[in-house]
Amino acid sequence: MRDVLALACELIARPSITPDDAGCQQLIAQRLQAAGFAIEHLRFGEVDNLWATHGNDGPLLALLGHTDVVPPGPREAWASDPFAPEIRDGVLYGRGAADMKGSVAAFVIALEQFVAAHPNHPGTVALLLTSDEEGDAIDGVRKVADTFRERGQRIDWCVTGEPSSKDTLGDLLRVGRRGTLSATLTVRGVQGHVAYPDKARNPIHQAMPALAELAAKRWDEGYESFPPTSLQISNIHAGTGANNVIPGELQALFNLRYNPHWRAQQLEAECEAILRAHGLEYAIHWHRGGEPFHTPEGALRRAARDVLAGFAGGVLPEESTGGGTSDARFIAPLGAQCIEIGPVNASIHKVDEHVRVADLERLPDVYLALMERLLLR
Repeated sequence: MRDVLALACELIARPSITPDDAGCQQLIAQRLQAAGFAIEHLRFGEVDNLWATHGNDGPLLALLGHTDVVPPGPREAWASDPFAPEIRDGVLYGRGAADMKGSVAAFVIALEQFVAAHPNHPGTVALLLTSDEEGDAIDGVRKVADTFRERGQRIDWCVTGEPSSKDTLGDLLRVGRRGTLSATLTVRGVQGHVAYPDKARNPIHQAMPALAELAAKRWDEGYESFPPTSLQISNIHAGTGANNVIPGELQALFNLRYNPHWRAQQLEAECEAILRAHGLEYAIHWHRGGEPFHTPEGALRRAARDVLAGFAGGVLPEESTGGGTSDARFIAPLGAQCIEIGPVNASIHKVDEHVRVADLERLPDVYLALMERLLLR
């Protein structure tokens, strides 16, 4: 069994359901310390974060990942135990195989190989891991980035190992992500009997036109490779359960995924202007999940494109900003150029999550080639 496969299996076997790291980072820290890396454990609240570095000068290339996984769901829904990695027909099954213990294992192997081959390499290579990517993302990379900002830690290039490929390894290079902004809206009315609407104020009737306007609004036409900004209402709740009572309150949840045309504060102001225009009595709680980021054409994108094309017989990867969010949204504001390269994402968060063994065994070579392209040429 190749080193990367063995390490991936060892990580999958640890049930590190967010925010519990289950010893994954300690295992990785011991390996990298033995390879000459400086190790720093950054624990905030219940979240473990690991910062491992090799080198003493710039530029700094960071590999970014997470050791936590989402819950597996019912054991009986899986063909095999989600925390007992199993290989069937050239495919590795287990929770986290694709998202993203496979990539984390590949990072570690690539870093070990790089410093063994180039012990006096220029620049600095680093690994940043958290156990809070799948959870609230408060005490993970967000908090680490605040710490880095306070102490002036610079990151020039960041490669996240999120499962970004579509059909084959490296067919997609993610060069940015949309921002995410969530809202919990409470519209207040006056409860009463449905037979006496003049003595009540129905928050459902009042809220619907405002919510319809928010849902129908064309926010922008997109930004470079980003799609247009989208607002999606995900939940509406009101009522007492009785059909003869006008409720006194309505609660709605909605989320905006937005491109670099916007910042969260601007979108909040636009939404609240619509709510006020409809005369609502309301309260709203905003959660800023992260601003959008975009890596323009430059050294990192060129190197990644060339490396991936080399592994794909000269076929250039699609360069995309689609998908949800990743922890790179906290690293980009430090001034880093950020990209994402990882395995096929078809099974992430699903029952029988898996990754092709052949892809997993090639992944360290991809990351190693990228490190050598950026730091040695």
